[in-house]
Amino acid sequence: MSSVNIPSIFSPFNHLIAAESTRLGGVSSPPFSSLNLGINTQDSFENVQANRAIFFQQLGIEETQFASSFQVHGAEVQIVEKGGRAEGYDALVTNQPNVFVGVTVADCTPILIFDSKQLAVGAIHAGWRGTVAEIVRKTLTTMAETYGTQAKDCFAYVGTCIDECSFEVGEEVADQFEAEFKRFDTGLNKYFVDLKRANAAQLVAFGIPKNQIEISSFSTITHNETFFSYRLEKGQTGRMLAVIGRKE
Repeated sequence: MSSVNIPSIFSPFNHLIAAESTRLGGVSSPPFSSLNLGINTQDSFENVQANRAIFFQQLGIEETQFASSFQVHGAEVQIVEKGGRAEGYDALVTNQPNVFVGVTVADCTPILIFDSKQLAVGAIHAGWRGTVAEIVRKTLTTMAETYGTQAKDCFAYVGTCIDECSFEVGEEVADQFEAEFKRFDTGLNKYFVDLKRANAAQLVAFGIPKNQIEISSFSTITHNETFFSYRLEKGQTGRMLAVIGRKE
């Protein structure tokens, strides 16, 4: 795999740029090796900027066209008109051409959405708190209210994150999830939560056809040689970006 993972669900749309980064092909040294795109890490500013230049060049876009936010594991959605960095949002939406929205992840779930009729896009960062707060539903509702988005026109990608067999949680977290998205391991006396399925279910509940949803087969834990994992690497690691936007 290269430094960029392209979801196949968006391949019919030639004008659409949609991708998630891997940890490969950058300039950072351990423990951030090598394509660390996270601004809020202890990696050097110069390394992160060089890595971002590599990533955006591969996508064929300028960093000035990129819109993001300092994420707070909440469920606030920002409506974006231009590139830049905000604070306090875990989802961003836009219908502007040449504006690319994205989220930073290293175990949490990235979700990318494209409305093929209204030409709007959304990028979502969903950890367990955001998942419980239904940030996917809230993002789609914002797109519907702002752009007239309808479920039948949407295509979505549930990206690479910590997998169910690795996401061990306490009872206080498990209690906040529906039974179908968690299991109790009697041998380990621990609960495990499936963030991919829980977020995909919100896409389906909104009405997006299942054949218009792709779920990443990769895991930040079991494919740690390719993706950063905050949990596995005990916080000393880099970050990936998941980005989506439309070229004019």
